[in-house]
Amino acid sequence: MIHRRTFLKQSGLALAATTLLPGTIFANSGNQPLGLQLYSLRETIGNNVKGTIEKLAEIGFKEVETYGYSKDNGFFGLSVQEFKEILTQNGINTPSGHYGMDPFLEEKGTKDDVNYILDVAKQLDQKYVIIPYIAEGLRSSIDDYKRIAEKLNTAGRMCKDAGLKLVYHNHAFEFDNYNGKNGYDIFLENTDEDLVDFEMDIYWVVRAGIEPSELFNKYPGRFPLWHVKDMHKQKPELNTEIGSGSVDYKEIFKYTEEAGVKHLIIEQENFEMDPYKSLEQSFDYLQNKLVTKM
Repeated sequence: MIHRRTFLKQSGLALAATTLLPGTIFANSGNQPLGLQLYSLRETIGNNVKGTIEKLAEIGFKEVETYGYSKDNGFFGLSVQEFKEILTQNGINTPSGHYGMDPFLEEKGTKDDVNYILDVAKQLDQKYVIIPYIAEGLRSSIDDYKRIAEKLNTAGRMCKDAGLKLVYHNHAFEFDNYNGKNGYDIFLENTDEDLVDFEMDIYWVVRAGIEPSELFNKYPGRFPLWHVKDMHKQKPELNTEIGSGSVDYKEIFKYTEEAGVKHLIIEQENFEMDPYKSLEQSFDYLQNKLVTKM
């Protein structure tokens, strides 16, 4: 029999170990599936969707994050079901997708501007519907951000009712200072955590001069998805392969538990080498240095 004092002591040691090794949520999961935001290959994917997905599977990707769906063109000229079949044939899932919602975020926007997106996400068996960007004309003041936060809650309720979760993806503009306030804090403070989560694009947070750990500690558990991309050391406006740039990912990955991260998604918006070689280098570094070695 384990005495209560012994049990508490052992539990405390286990908790301490978790605190010291916050990345163990991935190490203990065996082989954490890694994803790619398909926007990384936007210049070529439309020419050969099947060949692109096959190459990603060869690298080892088990997940992709979609972008670019339109009512007229589907995914790169393919219907939702045709696109899904290609993913399935290559052993790839798509837990999340980027869907533009500017028409809904406008004051006159209605739920009809969201409903078709939910239908597409459900057909793909996605869990997260992600707003990737807000047009500049919609976000010129803190009041704009407060108004949009209400819209996010509305869309978040729609997503929840459909068995999905609404997520917001950042750039750097959300951190613009408006008399001591910024749009990102407004979104986090004025959205219901039961309805709205956040996909942290770590590159853009760092480029805005913000420490990701500060946000993880201030808003724990609200960042189930991360965009993992690195910053070119000489040209910070450019991306580079993960582990080759100036973002201190070894430090950032100490906060996976605080963040509540569930999906790691590589994204690279520009390349100085063959894109697939670049993505394979980033994949290997992320898998071997940041996930399984922690």
